[in-house]
Amino acid sequence: MNYAIPVPALWPALPEILLSVGVLALVLFGAVRGERSAGTVRLATLALLLVTLVVVLAMPNERVVTFSGSFVLDGFAKFMKALTLIASAAALFISGDYFRREGIDRFEYPLLVLLATTGMMVMISAGDLIALYMGLELLSLASYVIAAFHRDDARSTEAGLKYFVLGALSSGMLLYGASLVYGFTGTVQFDVIATVLRGDPGLGAILGLVFVSAGIAFKISAAPFHMWTPDVYEGSPTPVTAFFASAPKIAAMALAVRLFVGAFPNILGEWRQIVIFLAIASMLLGSFAAIGQRNIKRLMAYSSIGNVGYALIGVAAGTVDGIQGVLIYMAIYLVMTLGAFACILGMRRQGVNLEGVDDLSGLARTHPGYAFCLAMMMLSLAGIPPLAGFFSKLYVFAAAVQAGLTALAVIGVVASVIGAYYYLRIVKVMYFDEPTGDFEPLPANIRAVLAVSTAFMLLFWLIPAPLVGAATVAARSLF
Repeated sequence: MNYAIPVPALWPALPEILLSVGVLALVLFGAVRGERSAGTVRLATLALLLVTLVVVLAMPNERVVTFSGSFVLDGFAKFMKALTLIASAAALFISGDYFRREGIDRFEYPLLVLLATTGMMVMISAGDLIALYMGLELLSLASYVIAAFHRDDARSTEAGLKYFVLGALSSGMLLYGASLVYGFTGTVQFDVIATVLRGDPGLGAILGLVFVSAGIAFKISAAPFHMWTPDVYEGSPTPVTAFFASAPKIAAMALAVRLFVGAFPNILGEWRQIVIFLAIASMLLGSFAAIGQRNIKRLMAYSSIGNVGYALIGVAAGTVDGIQGVLIYMAIYLVMTLGAFACILGMRRQGVNLEGVDDLSGLARTHPGYAFCLAMMMLSLAGIPPLAGFFSKLYVFAAAVQAGLTALAVIGVVASVIGAYYYLRIVKVMYFDEPTGDFEPLPANIRAVLAVSTAFMLLFWLIPAPLVGAATVAARSLF
């Protein structure tokens, strides 16, 4: 008898394999060289992320399934992996000066970002509930550590502890929901779950879907599972907050899309109710709760909650246009967020990192270019045309109207108008208040990220075709 075990095709997972091997090699290098290797490890990590990005872009768009259905490579995975790698590389790129000035420049940080990125890549290509959970936990475990990376700062330690405790709770909810789905369908593979649930899904499977949705909502910080976000964003080192606000959000949103569209397409009515609730709660909470914030990192935390709500409008549509809108929204949100946090990293006076909105008073008089870039980020986040942020919301609102969710789109427009208040307040503080002091000159890496982000915000309406076309191809690969 032949007991040979077939070897799965490994090339679809080549990006993940590259990152995993790179982490192991850099761990050994860092262990041998010690803390002197921090700069070298950071540069090597950036190079590895960029090489992996090239590999991802070079892979074919057709759907490939390997590892017995656990791993899926398609156009959607390519698009979201590319965004995730760009987000991780950019967040790492702007971190070096901050960590050196704070005296916490250690080689472990880039490695933890690499591990988190590997987990995100697995999440995006997950073809079953087991791969979903493995990728999510690899991301989560690395995230808990980097949230508390500034060990001598009480706020950072508190942020890591809160994130760990609440993250463990959400992981338990997700795992319980996955076990219910498995128990009532007899499978963990998304394709087979979709086939089994073609008829009456049954209460057990619906209950499992609710728990899984709650676990994913925590990872994207959608209300009412947002309670960790403001404290973790404020307490974590600012480069870590920039990372949390960009890459994990993209990967978790990709996971939500793949789960709902891939595993539960035949019970659209059931999960649409969940997504609509999460979207409305997130948009309204993000719009109202940020109004009274005076710490700009907490303000950006509530802003991210609101932005997740807008993106979920496209998920609720459940159509090709809806998913296309989500992809465009997340790509533009990535650029806006990285640009905003690059500006926050530049808020430094006399060797002290500042986080107050009032610290930006009169910035247009002392640093007009800096103020202009931050104003473009805020106006784009508010959805002011013709900046890119306006078009990101336009695509998801249009998809919702086409799917018959006009009321949801109207709520989104109202929430966007309300949320514009606190974005415009920052612009008002910079351009109309009296200066309170002068910031230190911006490092070259911060200036580079600001220049690219601002150019993207201003010029997207002139050349939207590359991003829109890529998002269309990626969305269609799911259907």
